[in-house]
Amino acid sequence: MSTAAGRSLHRQLLLWLLLPQIVLWLVAAFGAYRVASRHADELVDASLLQAARALARQIKPTASGLFVDLPRSAQDILSADPDDRVMYTVSSPPGQLLLGDARMPSPPGAPALDAPVFYDATVPEPMRVVSLDLHLGAPGAADSTLRVQIARASAPRELLARRMLLDTALPLSLLIALMSVGVWAGIRRGLRPLAELQRQMEGRRADALDPVQLRAAPPEVSALAGAVNELLGQVQQSLGQQRRFISDAAHQLRTPLAGLKSQTELALAAAPDPALRQRLQRVHDSAVRCARLVSQLLVLARTEPEAIAAQGWAPVDCAALVQEVAAEWVPRALVAGIDLGVEIAVDAPAEGLQVHGVALLLREALINLIDNAVRYAGRGATLTVRLRRVADDLWLEVEDNGPGLPPAERERVFERFVRGEHGSTSHGDGCGLGLAIVREIAERHGGGAALLPAAPRGCIARLTLPLYHRVAH
Repeated sequence: MSTAAGRSLHRQLLLWLLLPQIVLWLVAAFGAYRVASRHADELVDASLLQAARALARQIKPTASGLFVDLPRSAQDILSADPDDRVMYTVSSPPGQLLLGDARMPSPPGAPALDAPVFYDATVPEPMRVVSLDLHLGAPGAADSTLRVQIARASAPRELLARRMLLDTALPLSLLIALMSVGVWAGIRRGLRPLAELQRQMEGRRADALDPVQLRAAPPEVSALAGAVNELLGQVQQSLGQQRRFISDAAHQLRTPLAGLKSQTELALAAAPDPALRQRLQRVHDSAVRCARLVSQLLVLARTEPEAIAAQGWAPVDCAALVQEVAAEWVPRALVAGIDLGVEIAVDAPAEGLQVHGVALLLREALINLIDNAVRYAGRGATLTVRLRRVADDLWLEVEDNGPGLPPAERERVFERFVRGEHGSTSHGDGCGLGLAIVREIAERHGGGAALLPAAPRGCIARLTLPLYHRVAH
């Protein structure tokens, strides 16, 4: 997966909206600096030109030469400020120094008369220089050319440009920051319906297929939610058809299987030939297993969400349920050579041993646990059906001292059509749905199911159910 595909939509939108702003800010800052530098140059150049013309006015031609009327105070002003160093040079003809600093470089090219030339030079530090050539003529004196040059250090000019940049960039930066906050808030608000859709989908169980409900969602997100709802509806319809097929098929098979069982029992009673009786017994055992499988499929169909929602939910007295089911199984346990007993906690009032659920399904779950233990515990084993309260839960346990299950098998046997390896005690007539149905029923009631090792040997099948008062309130 590429980096762009793994990045969140929020981050991508924020990046693509803020990146142009940052680029524009940099371009604007660079442009502002250039504009500030140009204006600073214009201000400095205007100041230099004004000073050069003022200095040129102090030089007057006479019959005997040039008279420089530059008071000492004016010279002090030109060279007084160490942070804004100023140099000047007066030469006539150009290149022959009359006064000033001899280090002043000549202007580039051949300047025209009365046309100022501005250039940068290093004398000895970076400076901005103006050179102005003027024509001098006086009665009785030869015509001559006067060159006036004034240089000012570049540092103040750069400082002025930076100050102008800061004055421009700081408000612009604040505006960019406010825009970024606005963009982030807008993206967060715009993606809120997607976050709500994600929250609803993540919090669902795998069997929750009811439509997604979004309030005040934009058209794009509403279209996405509509597509998801359409898909959920198709899945729900497909699962409903599958469940109806299983239920209908199981109902249709019950009658012929019951007839087959009855006929094989009658045939077994009337058959004198041992070989024939053996074959009939195999047919009868197969019919019993098929009938058991059909019955389990019907129970499994009743544990589906739509089916279980239509059944009557009410407080269920688990103590009475345990006693009733255990009493029904005592004769079968005796036939299998198993000692079946019941233990019910007496440290809680009668209403403290109730759960909120479907009595028929809870009964089926307990029957499956006892049936599983009777099948695989082995002749001579002891089986105990136990009910006790632990904190806010009820523990309904079926414990046997049979061979038990290896740790790797204790979770797998809760999968559909998976049977554990129970050693030599396995009768091989299970259908692999009993424990799967137990877990389905437990989870539909807000609980769970697990297989635990017993001491010193054996297995404990535990059904955990929340107490009635916790579910109701």
